[in-house]
Amino acid sequence: MTKEVFIKDVMVKPTSIAKSAKITEALDKMLAEGIDPLIAVHNNSVIGTVSRQAIAEKLGSKQNADLAPTSIHVANVVEEDFTSVYPDESINVLIPLLQRYKLVVVYDGDHNLIGQVGAVDLLKKIRPESDIDTVVEKAVTIEASERVVHLRRRMLDDHITRFIVTEHDKFVGIVTETDVAIAMRQFRKSVDDNHQDHRIRNLLVKDIMSAPLLTVERTAAVTGVIDTMIKKNISSIAVIDGGKLFGIITRRSLVNAL
Repeated sequence: MTKEVFIKDVMVKPTSIAKSAKITEALDKMLAEGIDPLIAVHNNSVIGTVSRQAIAEKLGSKQNADLAPTSIHVANVVEEDFTSVYPDESINVLIPLLQRYKLVVVYDGDHNLIGQVGAVDLLKKIRPESDIDTVVEKAVTIEASERVVHLRRRMLDDHITRFIVTEHDKFVGIVTETDVAIAMRQFRKSVDDNHQDHRIRNLLVKDIMSAPLLTVERTAAVTGVIDTMIKKNISSIAVIDGGKLFGIITRRSLVNAL
């Protein structure tokens, strides 16, 4: 008989940030600890989450061009839609929740924040019993020479969080909301306000992408792919079949396959 697994068996220590903190502090914390999103708190109460995507959108917004990144606070980017569970509930309740949310908050009986669970925490205990074809998503590409302003527009309009970057018919990298957030933060910090609008319009995808592109073959074992993603702390990996791009595996697609 298989031993039942509870949320307390998979949850990790919560990583939170005050709503009064600067978004630059939140981004630094996420990057340093390899976490996305953070739990936003006020007076020891959870008020929502703050993600790299939300920070990227805020820093890249033209209407915020005259604001220094250090003058924008977590409260301005908090997403209040979150969900919570208790430690003695079955791990199975996490599957539908993590198919919708990036993070699940764990409370004790007195409604105190005691933990959190993300896709990686769940996948360390439960894994899809299937082949790559059932966990792969459609991959969307973008040219390395495309302007970042166009990339951001596609991200917002089409709700796409990552693109495989191509150059001369080769796959050369990947660009995600994390790359945009980092680039916008560095850009806003280093470029004079009077020249930001002109300079940002000339910023290209190849200037901010992560390279080289990490890939696996379509014939690879799903459990091995998960091990690689956990070891390298990456949220996605491209799938190649016969030298062609077959798709992409993400933490979300893996959880959706459970």
